[in-house]
Amino acid sequence: MESPRHIVVVGCLVRNADDRVLLIRHHKRGWEIPQGRVEEGESLIEALHREVLEETGVTVTLGPLACVWSKLTPPAALIFAFIARYCRGELTPSAETPELGWFDAEEALAMVANPVNRDRLAALLNHSGNVAFGAYTTGPYQKVGETVAGRLP
Repeated sequence: MESPRHIVVVGCLVRNADDRVLLIRHHKRGWEIPQGRVEEGESLIEALHREVLEETGVTVTLGPLACVWSKLTPPAALIFAFIARYCRGELTPSAETPELGWFDAEEALAMVANPVNRDRLAALLNHSGNVAFGAYTTGPYQKVGETVAGRLP
């Protein structure tokens, strides 16, 4: 039997001093939080800082792990999402992220059209301090399960 293979992804909800949310417009997926794949030999934290800097031009102060999702449809993925605060730097568009900016939470949620990324942003905006776990399939998108660590049925 072949060992399972998963893509590992990190992302984060970044807020600035005015509590506005940082979104990027990915050239394929539309508006979303900064996120990307963890490269081989890289830790989750290293990957998160690299992805945020590459996609936005800014650095962040990392906060707690807020959510973990399992994408069950091939290619399978594990997505780890954190809460972060803007630290320094100027927002800088790139070929991969031609637009980016700071938005109020409600405005940001309305801008994210992709249902996977919209649910991801909503979960991060509603973070209660405990890690939320979820699973989903794509084609079409469907939530398979959700729970929050520390909460028993």
